[in-house]
Order: sequence, then C-alpha cells, then structure tokens
Amino acid sequence: MELIPLPAAAEALGVPVTRVHQLLRDGHLLQVRDPAGIRCVPALLIQDGAIVKSLPSVITQLRDAHYADEEIVDWLFREDDSLPGSPIEALRANRGSEVKRRAQVAGY
Repeated sequence: MELIPLPAAAEALGVPVTRVHQLLRDGHLLQVRDPAGIRCVPALLIQDGAIVKSLPSVITQLRDAHYADEEIVDWLFREDDSLPGSPIEALRANRGSEVKRRAQVAGY
C-alpha cells in the first residue's frame, strides 16, 4: 500500500494541511504511520483530487462496529473474492453500495 505524508495528501486534495487534520478528526480520511513513524494517508483513499466517494460513510459504519482505524485500513485493503478485489478498489470503481453492505455486516 502506497502511503503519502499529510502535506502531500493536502496537496493532492488541493486544501491546506490543517484541513486534512480536520478530515482525519471527522472520519472522512484515515491515517497510518509509515515505518519511520510519519503520519500518512493511504494514497488510494484519494482519487482525482477528492476523497474516494462513499469512503466517509464506510469509515463511520466500521467505527460504529468498534473497528480501530488500523483495522479499518486493513479491512479496506484486504482482498475480498465476493467483490472481487479489495473494498477500496470497489469504492474507487464507484461500487460503494456493495462495500457499504459488507461494512454493515462486518460488525456482526
């Protein structure tokens, strides 16, 4: 998984880095730390200068199911034969309803 530091994520979204911090707090984006401990965003969460469509609602559903942010990232990038591919790939292909259904049942 390709990771981009928060300033690069801000540049990709065309917003100040403080807005990226707000998006992280509000659950519209997720952060992970790279091996050096730098806060980063998975690059696939941003597409065409915007947050991938339906990603915030999927994050909310999984947080409501008590998933930690690291577990949500793992879930998004884990291959799912029923999609096919990973949930983040399906979101990027505008198949959000399929992913949201899986996120709903993930906590049960």
